[in-house]
Formats: sequence, C-alpha cells, structure tokens
Amino acid sequence: MPMTSPKILSAEFSLSVHAPEQCPGDALPEVAFLGRSNVGKSSLINTLLSRKKLVRTSSKPGCTRALNFFLINQHWYFVDLPGFGYAAVSRELQASWGRLALDYLGERPNLAAVVFLQDGRRQPAAEELFLWEFLQAQGRRVIPVLTKADKLKPAERRRQMQLFTGALTSFGVTAGDVIWFSSLTKEGRDPLWNRILACLDT
Repeated sequence: MPMTSPKILSAEFSLSVHAPEQCPGDALPEVAFLGRSNVGKSSLINTLLSRKKLVRTSSKPGCTRALNFFLINQHWYFVDLPGFGYAAVSRELQASWGRLALDYLGERPNLAAVVFLQDGRRQPAAEELFLWEFLQAQGRRVIPVLTKADKLKPAERRRQMQLFTGALTSFGVTAGDVIWFSSLTKEGRDPLWNRILACLDT
C-alpha cells in the first residue's frame, strides 16, 4: 500500500459541541482523536493537515473543553475530543467532559474511526485500558498511535512497544497495528493518513 497523504484543499473549524444533540446533522463521516491531556492531539491534527494553528495547542493540560469539529476537504470531519486524566479544571467539569466524550464514542453513527493517542514514553494506565475496553465493546475501529516518537532512541522504542502491546494483548493489538508519530519530524504522518483513509473509504 503506498504511503501517501491526501492533498488538503480545505480545513476549517466548524463548531464546538457541548452536548450530543449539537453534533452536525449531515451524514459526513467523522474521525475522532482521543488521548490523555497534553498527549499531543492538537499538534498531531495540525501536522496531518499541514496547518500550523488550525487546532489550538497549549502546554497547559485541558485546553480542549468540548468536541471540536473540523471540516476537511468538505468531505469529512476531524473531531478533537477533550483530553482525559489530569487537567487544570474542576472535577465537575472533567466529569462532564467524560460523559460527553463517552456518549459520542458510544452512540455517534457517523464515527468511522478513533485515533487513540498515547505518549510513547509511558504505558497504558487504567483510564486507557477502560477506554480500549469501551471502544472494543462498541465495535469501533481504533488506530493506536504512540506520540513523541522523536524523544525515544531505537532501543527505547523496541522496549516500549513490547510493553505497550503486552498491556493490550487482550484487545488484539500487535506491533503492526501501532503507528509511531512525531509532530516535530512528521514521522508517521503518511502511515496514519493511510489508515484513516482506509476507514473513511469503507
């Protein structure tokens, strides 16, 4: 399969959703981006789309506080989900983010795939494992991505990949399923596009 990314003719912010009923009413397919706060979701989306500031980035966890929809090439949406885990907001607000994200991931008929980002330097914690189980139960197509690839040496990558796939054995995840990604070097951009387009075409 050729490792190429599509030509991005247009990429624009569409809307922020704070309740499931606010989601777009059209039938365009959606790709959601899920991960812990500060894992690099916004930077990854910007890198995929060859845009510098389409999606707001911040060193402060909890920057994304809604489901943010971006219309790509007038054909599909990228959906930036609220980060989970630590965020510099109230517990009540964090809980509302979680309910919103789970409702979307569980019930949204337009959802074609979930790009699940995890920091390549860390291992899946209880929250990640819960979400893997949840997504599998919903029958969602999940693309696992390990971010911050530029921060690991080859030997560290091999060790982390073994630990990562070992933790996800029960979900059938193998090394061949996982994409290393770096927003700094753009490593993984074309392979990730390939996987996303395969999900959008089926």
